[in-house]
Amino acid sequence: MTTLALKIPPLLLVLIFATLMWLCQLALPLTLYDRNIAQPLMVLFVLIGGTIILTGAFAFKQAQTTVNPTKPETTTALVKNGIYQYTRNPMYLGMLCCLLGWGFYLANPMTIFLILGFIFYINHFQIKPEEQMLTQLFHQEFIDYCASVRRWL
Repeated sequence: MTTLALKIPPLLLVLIFATLMWLCQLALPLTLYDRNIAQPLMVLFVLIGGTIILTGAFAFKQAQTTVNPTKPETTTALVKNGIYQYTRNPMYLGMLCCLLGWGFYLANPMTIFLILGFIFYINHFQIKPEEQMLTQLFHQEFIDYCASVRRWL
């Protein structure tokens, strides 16, 4: 594992990338379309993202396992029901939806690079280390789950 693995809480990471997207808009004020048109898209994506995050967190709470993404070794149950039947990482998917909504609102084509940066970071420094830990904890059960459910969608 690298030194950045599991170090930055994903919610903080979303705030960092959202801020970078806003700063990008300030530094390179390119807009593809009127923001008033994009506002409903932003609201839609943020609502969808928030719902996905809450659904995933609720499933963890029901299973009485940790939602702390910086300490996957404290996981006590492998959650495979509910939204976890469709995505292994609904909370990160929801965060991505929120960033996409923000990107739509900013209407700056450069923000797509930051969204791709978020995906790269979360895959490399959060999801892969989590998956390594879950494989150690749940062995074949987790391997089988990974074979049947995609990482994102």
